[in-house]
Amino acid sequence: MAVKFSESKTKENLMRAFAGESQARNRYTIAAEKAREAQFYAISDIFIYTAEQERAHAERFYDLLKELVGETIHIDGSYPVDQQESLAELLRAAEHNEHEEYEDVYQAFGDTAKQEGFLEVASAFYQIAEIEHVHEKRFAALAKMLEDGTYYGGENTQKWICTNCGYIHEGVKAPAVCPVCRHAQGYFLPYEFACYKGEE
Repeated sequence: MAVKFSESKTKENLMRAFAGESQARNRYTIAAEKAREAQFYAISDIFIYTAEQERAHAERFYDLLKELVGETIHIDGSYPVDQQESLAELLRAAEHNEHEEYEDVYQAFGDTAKQEGFLEVASAFYQIAEIEHVHEKRFAALAKMLEDGTYYGGENTQKWICTNCGYIHEGVKAPAVCPVCRHAQGYFLPYEFACYKGEE
């Protein structure tokens, strides 16, 4: 059943999503600073990387509201307060929020947009939900490594990359200091999370 966009639930859902993504960006920027304070510089970078993706999602939702320029959309919503003390807890909170967006919120928003006849908006909600699922899994994996003490090493040989200079270390444990650029261990990232790895 097609409805006028200005009278739709979809316009409100887009504004809720814009607000949620904007807040997520700020929460991750704050979490990145906490990670830096804890000397986990690579995890700080991951929070910033994700924050920029949330900004892109917010921009997409905002752009879909363009035909209502000059109007004010009133929304009600609830948003999390994530000020956990430990880095693992911050990652778990982020995982939880991304899961809700992926499994519940954006699926429902997409379904509403589809029912109201806004197929482009529905597609945006469904596609961004899948991206949030990737965020969820990444945060969960990092949190688990911190919780079980395997972020910097375990029993098996693995690879880490220095996010400052690109040096790749293979061993049971990440080095305390990068042998190339002399940056601290906090710049090492488990290689499975490295961007732009290219061919092995």
